[in-house]
Amino acid sequence: MSAAACTAVLKREFPSIDGELLSYVETVLQSSADEFENGEEVYEAVGEILHEVAQDKSEDDVREICDKFLRLLKPSNGSLGENGDGEGDGGGGGGGGGGGGGPKHKKILSAPINLGEMAATQEIANDDIQSIWVVQRDDSLKVDSKKLEKAEAKRQQKLEKRQEVKAAAAATAATAPVLQTATASQVISKKDNKMESKGTNRSMDIRIDNFDVSFGDKTLLQNADLLLASGRRYGFVGRNGLGKTTLLKMISGKQLQIPSHISVLHVEQEVVGDDTTALDSVLEVDTVRTELLQRERDLNAQIAAGSTDANLGNELSEVYNQLQTIEADKAPARASIILNGLGFTKEMQARATRTFSGGWRMRLALARALFSKPELLLLDEPTNMLDIKAIIWLENYLQNWPTTLLVVSHDRNFLDTVPTDILYLHSMRIETFKGNYEQFDKTRTERHKAQRREYEAQLAHRNHVQEFIDRFRYNANRAASVQSKIKMLEKLPELKPVEKEIEVTLKFPEVEPLNPPVMTLNEVQFKYSADKVIFTSVNLGANLDSRICIVGENGAGKTTLLKIVVGLLQPTGGLVQMHRGLRLGYFSQHHVDQLDMTVNSVELLQNAYPGKPIEEYRRVLGSFGVSGDLALQVVASLSGGQKSRVAFAKMCMGRPNFLVLDEPTNHLDIETIEALGKAINKYTGGVILVSHDERLIRMICKELWVCGGGTVKSIEGGFDEYRKIVERELEALAA
Repeated sequence: MSAAACTAVLKREFPSIDGELLSYVETVLQSSADEFENGEEVYEAVGEILHEVAQDKSEDDVREICDKFLRLLKPSNGSLGENGDGEGDGGGGGGGGGGGGGPKHKKILSAPINLGEMAATQEIANDDIQSIWVVQRDDSLKVDSKKLEKAEAKRQQKLEKRQEVKAAAAATAATAPVLQTATASQVISKKDNKMESKGTNRSMDIRIDNFDVSFGDKTLLQNADLLLASGRRYGFVGRNGLGKTTLLKMISGKQLQIPSHISVLHVEQEVVGDDTTALDSVLEVDTVRTELLQRERDLNAQIAAGSTDANLGNELSEVYNQLQTIEADKAPARASIILNGLGFTKEMQARATRTFSGGWRMRLALARALFSKPELLLLDEPTNMLDIKAIIWLENYLQNWPTTLLVVSHDRNFLDTVPTDILYLHSMRIETFKGNYEQFDKTRTERHKAQRREYEAQLAHRNHVQEFIDRFRYNANRAASVQSKIKMLEKLPELKPVEKEIEVTLKFPEVEPLNPPVMTLNEVQFKYSADKVIFTSVNLGANLDSRICIVGENGAGKTTLLKIVVGLLQPTGGLVQMHRGLRLGYFSQHHVDQLDMTVNSVELLQNAYPGKPIEEYRRVLGSFGVSGDLALQVVASLSGGQKSRVAFAKMCMGRPNFLVLDEPTNHLDIETIEALGKAINKYTGGVILVSHDERLIRMICKELWVCGGGTVKSIEGGFDEYRKIVERELEALAA
């Protein structure tokens, strides 16, 4: 009703106003009605436009009209006349000075009155004091206080019960690891189903469209697509905990469907130890060759036993032809080359698999996979179990891999050498980039910069348009332009900020300086027995500014040397001298596996270092990126990289001033390894590091110790010189 009355006043007072301006003023009055406090604000909103269409009205006239609009929009702000504009029509008398023809007079009160008391004493209020305050209330609308109390009691009871359930769930989570399982789903086209059922799909490319992968209640991949072209080598990268390993398991476990004629091999479990030799363990993977050789033995045994079956000779000839076709006689040499490249000497190749440790059995599993050459080979962190010499050999070997390869790795140098393509997992989807990791990193950086520039340009454009709208919103001459730009803004696509991964930062504690020397090894030797000497005559030293990297083949004594440094082993000869103020922090290869998996990270630190404030445990965990809800998750539910960070935090609770790190990068992603290198360089204490990650070694190494040949020595030229030595050894091996 008030809108219609405003329109009537506009048409009456401004007969020349056109339809567009009339519509504009109506819109402003209606949309801002609740915000107007007085007539002055109405004048500021539409006064300028009314002046432009007014022919004979002064500023006071326009202001009076704006006051009318306010009274129409907010009736409680003033009494209204019969015509709705605050004025009467005049009485019946005709004289110009008659009282009946003038406007109604407002009644001025000579003293304050209490409207509440008047309402209580008057059943019906007279016209002079009618107000919303004296309207009698309907008792049927009153709230029953008893019912209200009852409802409140029920609500409180439900709330307490809910809190009990939450507390019980939290207690359960804190006392037992949450055992979650991964699930996958995908959309398969009818065409692919028909081809699969008829066996007509012979393509060696692997396409998995529109699939989801979840782990427990956490979605890892959603509406993702994956294309693996035959013969390409894919490096699979992304932050820890996003689902790379889970996806490999989904593919190998057939939970994500791929063409049935494509053979898949996932290297994830070590070989079971038995009396089979290492060489035979690799050879038996070729089941066709194994079955043909067994059939050959059976036929020869029957012929030797005097069998008169004439067909035995023909069958034996056929077996020989098939063995010749698959070059069965060359298989042992090929298997031996693979084993040798992965560090198995001739003597080791003849040993039973049960005599090897878990790390060597994993190497055997890798050797079996390389020997069998499946159409799709899945490798998850293959360099974790290898020394630098074996890694370099594997890099060279895989560059000529004939079938499709999908490898998860956080070794930057390996990813620069092996892949032809990079699969980048982020934001629950997979993005493909051509080239190795270095090319991917450059492309991603440039793409991110371009997206940032585009976002900023769009944001500036939007702000410019919005500024125009705000400036000329009430200007009649620009009304059409304003409306056009408002519609244009509404049609623009939603502006989303550029996604940027949170930068990983690690921080080791500050330490007080110690006067050198802080650590000295004089003529140190270690042997398990008289015929098993690990090293002798080790003469080395370290200070708080030391950044020492130890390299060498597996079994050469790298970990043994670290255990002597930290006091877990005693040297069988020589002397180890330590500064009395030295506090060592030791990160072993098995630190992650030795964490208590049944508690959360904060509780784990509390158990190891009791009596400190919660904030202290939180602070140390936060310095390694374990913060917020992550610090309250059960350790068993964390990814390998997250567990490593917890292990770092636990080590640093003792505020060590010298770090001894044995393969700390095994479970870390590329970004975290980069952050680890930066943190070590900023650390004011000393560092001794055993690692096979070439990029990390190059980042921090000031001195290189090489284990091998029964000793440990520092070499000039650093890692570059060591790599040349290894490559010469591999060339000699290949020759």
